[in-house]
Amino acid sequence: MKPTIAITAGDINGVGYEIIIKSLINPHICEICRPIVYGNAKVARQHMQTLDEEYRNIQWNIIQDPKQAKDGRLNLITCYPDDTPVQLGVSTPEAGKASLKSLQRACQDLKNGLVHAIVTAPINKDNIQSDEFRYSGHTEYLTQLFGEGKDSLMMMISDRMRVALVCNHTPIAKVAETITEERILSKLAVLNDTLKMDFTCRKPRIAVLALNPHAGDNGLIGEEETNIIRPAIAKAQEQGIWAFGPYSADGFFGAGQYNHFDAVLAMYHDQGLAPFKALDMSGVNFTAGLPVVRTSPDHGTAYNLAGKNEADATSILHAIYAAIDILREREENEKLLSNQLVVEVKEVKKEYKVEKFIPQD
Repeated sequence: MKPTIAITAGDINGVGYEIIIKSLINPHICEICRPIVYGNAKVARQHMQTLDEEYRNIQWNIIQDPKQAKDGRLNLITCYPDDTPVQLGVSTPEAGKASLKSLQRACQDLKNGLVHAIVTAPINKDNIQSDEFRYSGHTEYLTQLFGEGKDSLMMMISDRMRVALVCNHTPIAKVAETITEERILSKLAVLNDTLKMDFTCRKPRIAVLALNPHAGDNGLIGEEETNIIRPAIAKAQEQGIWAFGPYSADGFFGAGQYNHFDAVLAMYHDQGLAPFKALDMSGVNFTAGLPVVRTSPDHGTAYNLAGKNEADATSILHAIYAAIDILREREENEKLLSNQLVVEVKEVKKEYKVEKFIPQD
């Protein structure tokens, strides 16, 4: 059965609509899923007029409910009024309200089981702030909504590598105080589980990065490695998690050591995402640890490109593919776990007669 994928439009003044339109015109998308864009058709058409001719004649199938979505069509659910003002390349309060409406409706449909996964186009983390949204990003919002009190994990994934974060959108000045042994252990547990369930890594190998330069040089440049990170790694290993490190980030990425691991756990945002994006700008943001599947492109609103027909849709295309792949992996792994062969092992006690050893002359 084709999965139904909700795609939120994001900030209407950024490149969200452009990359969505460019990705959905790929005929393969409608062959493998049933896409539903959460936004507004009139706003979409304004963006279409800035694109090449092949994108300007797209016909939207306007629906009120995901159950009305049709195969082979570009379905769209209206989330905000037709007169919502579009000012390409500019952050506005109206754009923030529109992106929130799109996100809220898609999440509600996901919660009600009407769609199978959600792909989120970029939002502006500032203009979306309101009494209904007091979060530093999608990850934190979705964790509160779907996490059931459990921890989640921000991950960047590509064919080249997977990078997860201990601190998501934490100011640099607060990173050191945020990193604790318990927090690292929790993130390692989520990462280990998602590698098994969502990426079919049976025995995941996880590299843990240091916080300080040169991994602290035995306390000379910082004590977090000695007092926090190494003890967390040791405890993770005791729990059966194959975690190794801490590795100095510069040498780790510079020498290509990431090729020897299934995933990397970075301590903070730019430590992990800067090298990831330098090596692969078409990666995908995945929120691990949730019972639902959410992916997104690995870039922001790109106001500087809005309306210029220059935005690259590769990342959101990969995000759609990744959401479908993860859904399938979870389904397959859940089947395997439910059909496990249960073997009853009975303890057999044997008595052994111990002869006294008499040395020979």
